Amino acid sequence: MPEESCGGHLGDTQSLCPVCLKRLPARRVPDGDTVRLTRTCPEHGEFREPVWVGEPAMKSWRRPKRPSPPNPGGAAGKGCPYDCGLCPQHAQHTCTALVELTARCDLGCPVCFASSGETLSPEPDADELGRRFRELRTRAGSCNLQLSGGEPTVRADLEDIVRVAVKAGFAFVQLNTNGLRLGREEGFAERLAGAGLSSVFLQFDGSDAACAALRGRPLLAEKMAAVKACEKAGLGVVLVPTLARGINDDECGDILRLALSLGPTVRGVHFQPMAAFGRHPGQETGQGLERGLHGPTLPEVLTSLVSQSGGLLKISDFHPPGCEHSLCSFSGTFLRQDDGGLSPVSGGGCCDPAPTGLIPTALEGALKSRAFTARQWSAPANNPAPGALVDDFDRFLAQSGTRNRFSISCMAFQDAWTIDLERAQGCCIHVLAPDGALVPFCLYNLTSATGRTLHRGNHGSVVL
Repeated sequence: MPEESCGGHLGDTQSLCPVCLKRLPARRVPDGDTVRLTRTCPEHGEFREPVWVGEPAMKSWRRPKRPSPPNPGGAAGKGCPYDCGLCPQHAQHTCTALVELTARCDLGCPVCFASSGETLSPEPDADELGRRFRELRTRAGSCNLQLSGGEPTVRADLEDIVRVAVKAGFAFVQLNTNGLRLGREEGFAERLAGAGLSSVFLQFDGSDAACAALRGRPLLAEKMAAVKACEKAGLGVVLVPTLARGINDDECGDILRLALSLGPTVRGVHFQPMAAFGRHPGQETGQGLERGLHGPTLPEVLTSLVSQSGGLLKISDFHPPGCEHSLCSFSGTFLRQDDGGLSPVSGGGCCDPAPTGLIPTALEGALKSRAFTARQWSAPANNPAPGALVDDFDRFLAQSGTRNRFSISCMAFQDAWTIDLERAQGCCIHVLAPDGALVPFCLYNLTSATGRTLHRGNHGSVVL
């Protein structure tokens, strides 16, 4: 799809009816400082959902790239988004592959993209997962691997699973976790590190009040215990706040300052505005027309983060992605200063602008993003401890390495109200389905207003 403005709108695309999931023609239509995704279902009427609010303007945020489709091996049948696996319309390679190890969870959040704990399917053992990892490695290449769930730490054999993932050839293995077991069980984080785990993607929603609203109970002390355990184990940590309107979208600055105080163990913050998929409040009514609790749009997160940072950040410190679609995320890379400040780093990041006049391929962006993520989100290696910095040259070496590097990013997931198939076709975060298919994260978790899933639980048998 072209990314330029067309007359009174910002480009045609395709979307879905949030009630019946029928594919529909759609447009991005400016409305003051808001861009709305508009489409009309013959059965359920018109939908005009805000997808971009405020500055920077959507048109200025565009970052073109030349598609370089992977070799998915799939066949077009019903078309995007029903033929995921990946289908021939997909235009981006896998940057991160997410593998769900279990549907069980020890938390039971009121909001959960995986609806964990509701229907417990059989869990593949470590040998079966090893086979899947090897097939994934052959198909997706040297992508980054994220172990997820449910809550993966409920598995007693998690250390063995990490080992088989490393043996399958994945150089960067990350754990997506609520962190409860990490903080509770002495030595658990160290055993995972010994098995080859690279990084911890830690659910971290801010204050106890925010945790109570989104997770069902206060959790801040337990999250801090998980960070402490990772520090002892030498594991890098990324704090991952789910942002919901009116819940914790005013805590971005506080979370940022806390993350900076926990360096170098905490390597960055990755904000995720809440999407209305999976299990979410109000869905059980089945009325089919209300989106319910959800997060701010991408530019709203960026402007809130900058305004709440107390002068640490500027909007110009951040860039569109070089891997996924340009409307899906922002990121910036910084050096932590001794006085508590942040200095933006140019060069070496995943999203640095391409040289003027050059339009990179999607594959080039994916390779760069894979390498940056693995380097930045792992624990700093071969860097001296602060007490060992005896002169200016030592300090220069430490500043030039990874110890004081800090990343700030945001990924705006799409739900049935905001799904833009042009964006989905540029996705680089893919879920490995039980049948071996690779499905873009937002499509795999997409849930209609009445609770019907597009792919999760029924992959290969999508009913229209």
